[in-house]
Amino acid sequence: MTTPFDDKDRRLGLFARLRNSFLTGIVVIAPVGLTIWLIWTVVGWIDGFVLPLVPANLRPEQYIGINLRGVGLIFLLVFTVIVGWVAKGLIGRSLIRTAESLVDRMPVVRSIYSGIKQISETVFAQADRSFETACLIQYPRKGIWAIGFISTTAKGEVVERAETSGGLLSVFVPTTPNPTSGFLLFFPEEDVIQLDMTVEDAAKLVISAGLVYPNGKDPTQPPDGI
Repeated sequence: MTTPFDDKDRRLGLFARLRNSFLTGIVVIAPVGLTIWLIWTVVGWIDGFVLPLVPANLRPEQYIGINLRGVGLIFLLVFTVIVGWVAKGLIGRSLIRTAESLVDRMPVVRSIYSGIKQISETVFAQADRSFETACLIQYPRKGIWAIGFISTTAKGEVVERAETSGGLLSVFVPTTPNPTSGFLLFFPEEDVIQLDMTVEDAAKLVISAGLVYPNGKDPTQPPDGI
């Protein structure tokens, strides 16, 4: 692993080298520590929400005397799999239709439920709507380039009413440094340049505000062999 401080150590004094070693340690420890802390926190939050709903005789701490973190997550995963298996059957589909018909009669609940359902289906159930390709587009005007993610080919009324002779692509243009927000734009296919980099690498480029490139090299330096 290389760090931004490696090339400078040979030209610096003892204190400066110690400082650079400390900063290098921060660079190494911070991502690992924050990742572990985030996972630990999320698992604990799930446990705190799920375990009170589990009968006491099914909880492991009743038999081993300690509360194992992650047990609630396991219960949630098992319960979700069972619900999904039942929902795919004839009886499950009938129950879901009956429940949804009851929800449709509740004005406020109906709006909340339909919104959450659409988001869930978009994120988890529709594989063809996932971002599979990173692209380069001219936005917000000609001559300015932005990273985008191709979601799908535009269909229906959008294509019919758009004043274009060819097809349209739905492109999500994320914001920096938070790529979860952005803009949905429709571009003619010929105006979209598909990139070889993966979606993950493109996301890193957006989040880092252009500081982290997919090849891991400084873009200001010449390529190898030159």
